[in-house]
Amino acid sequence: MPALIPTDFTGTVTFLGHVPDRAAGLASQPQQDMQLTFSGHDDEAHAGLTRPSCSRVLSLYPRDTEIRNTRQLCVMSAEEIAAIAKNMGLETLDPTWMAASIVITGIPDFTLIPPSSRLQFASGATITVDMENQPCVLPGPVIEKTHPGYGKLFKPAAKARRGVTAWVEREGLVSLGDTVRLHIPGQPRWPNQR
Repeated sequence: MPALIPTDFTGTVTFLGHVPDRAAGLASQPQQDMQLTFSGHDDEAHAGLTRPSCSRVLSLYPRDTEIRNTRQLCVMSAEEIAAIAKNMGLETLDPTWMAASIVITGIPDFTLIPPSSRLQFASGATITVDMENQPCVLPGPVIEKTHPGYGKLFKPAAKARRGVTAWVEREGLVSLGDTVRLHIPGQPRWPNQR
């Protein structure tokens, strides 16, 4: 019996982008297609089989320890981006301002999909969800450039809506307008979880 259960939830890719240089800025650059490899997306600053550890895993490793890269992509929901904008008092938020790699519409409660879920695209390219992408202050300065006074509102407005981090399990091409299907792990909730 498969450990991953295909769901009836499908979505559509509405945005693709990459951050070319994290040191130069957080904003991503839009694109029409994205060739995913086991290292992620080659033009993405977060690509690679390994990465230096960051604040997400400080309870495990000292900062900048070389670890497996499970944060190759930042995947967000169009519906959740709209909710973040509304909570901030803005009409819209550009996904580039949040360093989004892939934005999907049509999968409810996207940020809360279980870790180890798979998102499979029309080409067969498949990414594995690592964990929720915790909201941070880094999009604030990018948002602030276009909407002065609003950058500081991003982090609280994005709670449980920031999307997920993911890594490539199967290589392939992803294009704007592609359909994506959600597969979830068939595992019960850990009974000791609080």
